[in-house]
Amino acid sequence: MEQQETLLFTIEKNIAHVKFNRPEKANAINDLGWKEIRSVFEEIDSNEEIRVVVLSGEGKHFCSGIDLTLLFSVTNSEERDEARKRENLRKLILNLQASVSSVENCSKPVLAAISGGCIGAGVDLISACDMRYASEDAFFTIKEIDMGMVADLGTLQRLPRLIPEGIMRELAFTGRNVSGTEAEKIGLVNQCFDHRENLMKSVFEIAATIAAKSPISIRGTKHILNYSRDHSIADGLNYMATWNAAMLLSEDLNEAFQAQLQKKEAFFRN
Repeated sequence: MEQQETLLFTIEKNIAHVKFNRPEKANAINDLGWKEIRSVFEEIDSNEEIRVVVLSGEGKHFCSGIDLTLLFSVTNSEERDEARKRENLRKLILNLQASVSSVENCSKPVLAAISGGCIGAGVDLISACDMRYASEDAFFTIKEIDMGMVADLGTLQRLPRLIPEGIMRELAFTGRNVSGTEAEKIGLVNQCFDHRENLMKSVFEIAATIAAKSPISIRGTKHILNYSRDHSIADGLNYMATWNAAMLLSEDLNEAFQAQLQKKEAFFRN
């Protein structure tokens, strides 16, 4: 993969680590950053060496949202025709949404490790992750309401599926901060850790556990979970039957059986 300007990207032991890398800007995401997020996660999706992803932020904060310079460029468009201006704005929003959705659409599980601020678009991004973990210094806020905006990159669509609707509406209407400990209480994060070091250590341990499983089973499980979330139980079961009719009889299944019979650790190729 080409070197990124706004992200750090490494692969070790089948685990990809993606880090927002603009600590001097509290990891605010500029126009290039949105393009790189999409590019990196599309590359991860197709890279067979990668089995699981950890997403974190360099420096004090996880992500402070959209870079204000990007917002200013939208409001100060030189286009004089209102119809064309609105059309361009809609295209921009759809492109930013696609960058967030690239995290959800990535076939590998994505674990967010959150310290410091997770604001605005940061919440959009973690809502698209498979699991979320935080340290006690983390705080979350749907900041758009304080900017006279409606959150438009996925928070209002994904977060109600993660936390109780009443809490979701309170956060969306008030823009108040949610601490790491409260985030665990309401189900926004799986677990809250006392220090960032313990957070990162534990998240990578979970990632290593996932990376040791059958890659084809992990990818299939994520696909089925996402499909079932968006369809009825009956549709999900029918789709599942068709999926396993095609995918069940794999060499990974045989390897898992043999490992259990021989009481040894299973080894799955990429």
